[in-house]
Amino acid sequence: MFRGLSAALIASLLMLAPLSPAHAVQPSEVLADTALEERARDLSKGLRCLVCRNQSIDDSDADLARDLRVVVRERLVAGDTDDQVLDYVVDRYGEYVLLKPRLTPVSAALWFGGPLLLLIGTVVAWRQVTRRDAAPVPVAPLSDAERARLRALGVDPDGTA
Repeated sequence: MFRGLSAALIASLLMLAPLSPAHAVQPSEVLADTALEERARDLSKGLRCLVCRNQSIDDSDADLARDLRVVVRERLVAGDTDDQVLDYVVDRYGEYVLLKPRLTPVSAALWFGGPLLLLIGTVVAWRQVTRRDAAPVPVAPLSDAERARLRALGVDPDGTA
């Protein structure tokens, strides 16, 4: 009874293992100071692995991710603040290295430009449609010369024929 139960428990734990978060941090990278290590982990979770692209450097096994984890820890040990560490990494690798990009005028234009242009286009189209339906433009009556020309072409200018 217990043998079958323990086998089922082990099998279910093995199936759930891929769902647990994977950390690629090697024991040699871990800092002795737990507060600094916690800060390093928090920063690493927000930095993109430039090889894997959709993983943080905390989760990636790539050599470049390992190098970035080491750089983050070295900067923290040197006394940098979290913002200084992020600025250092962004200066070297660009904004793309951040998993959650900062809000800058360029990123704001990219995020809000499309919806703003759609809203402006909708307002302009709505105004054009309502203006056209609001009041018809009066048509000037035909002059005698225009009436004579129409009659010469075989068209009744009054539309009664």
